[in-house]
Amino acid sequence: MKPLRVAFVVVRCGDEVIGGAESLCLQIAQHLRDAVDVEILTTCARDYRTWRNVYAPGHAWVGGVKVRRFPVDAPRDVAAFDRLSRRVAGDPASASVRAQTRWMRAQGPVSSELLAYVRDYEALYDAFVFCGYLYATTALALPIVAHKAVLMPFAHDEWPIRLPLWDAIFASARAVVSTTAQEAHFLHARFPKLPVRQVTIAASMEPPAGRNPERFRDEYGVDQPFLLYLGRVDRSKGVDELVDFFRRYRDAHPGRLKLVIAGSLHANMLADPDIVVTGPLSERAKWDALQACELLVMPSEFESLSLVVLEAWASAKPVLVNARSAVLVGQCRRSGGGVWYASYAEFAAALNLLDAGVRRQLGVQGQDHFYAAYNWDRAVVALVDLLSALRQAQDERLDEPRAQ
Repeated sequence: MKPLRVAFVVVRCGDEVIGGAESLCLQIAQHLRDAVDVEILTTCARDYRTWRNVYAPGHAWVGGVKVRRFPVDAPRDVAAFDRLSRRVAGDPASASVRAQTRWMRAQGPVSSELLAYVRDYEALYDAFVFCGYLYATTALALPIVAHKAVLMPFAHDEWPIRLPLWDAIFASARAVVSTTAQEAHFLHARFPKLPVRQVTIAASMEPPAGRNPERFRDEYGVDQPFLLYLGRVDRSKGVDELVDFFRRYRDAHPGRLKLVIAGSLHANMLADPDIVVTGPLSERAKWDALQACELLVMPSEFESLSLVVLEAWASAKPVLVNARSAVLVGQCRRSGGGVWYASYAEFAAALNLLDAGVRRQLGVQGQDHFYAAYNWDRAVVALVDLLSALRQAQDERLDEPRAQ
């Protein structure tokens, strides 16, 4: 039998792209490539906020995986999109079809060439795996190939998922893949008509050899103990609240503690000697930073699976997470690798309690849980089994005699 040929569809893909769905999409494709003929279909965008075309269209190789990029029709009008979001977010379940359509196209990224390719060449692939539900690459392309579509939504309880437009899209996919038990539970509650085929995988990662905490300290001039935030520097990720809580804690507990934020500069963080903004980190620098930090802080309340939390545990580092995220709290409960906060008082209490011995214990517990629960071999087997079953079902439908 010929090998499975699978296309992953994701908003962006590149060595410089560090993001949850995008990073996990690439990692899954990398681990599947020995068993599956895999290709990533994506856009030429690098920045999720503007969708401006940066990468050249056409073929490229990223991390050993073949990538096919298509230009975005137009960059996002950020001001117009924000206005639309404020209008729809108030009552998403009651938004008109026209308002939902306008919002989704403003959300983007819309690539007519990507949609045309999916439509014209769908017969080349046994399955299309759509990574991330939220963007136009899924909303517009999945319906074209719904009969062979697998949706990895990375979903959590946020206002956009309350838009009725998702009901038909989720129901039309051939299968849905969750990355945590909490995500699977939420999807069942939100979408009563999910497809019959559903799996939950626990994807892993492999920390590189040669991680060097002193190299990070030297490169970024951080010789004091520090908390680390890795991810998008965005209000929706809770970074503004984290900065506020850190400053209040620093003022109440003067000392040497710093906050390192690995992301692009944010206006509210200017001129603060105790907050180090590194800009986006390379893979090497990211792992060095994880080795160097006291603990990782994840302030987002909207998470489906936090890869950086797993990366912290792989580095035997504890995590401090937002209690409003059921997924993050669930990860911490199961692992014993972190604690959570719902207010500044709890944030401060956690930092006061997490002395070196407690941090070490939580980090070791997190690492033990990580290696026991997150396994690429099991994830790959589950995905290959799912994709094979979908192809077999598709072949059987094609073989059925047509009614005369």
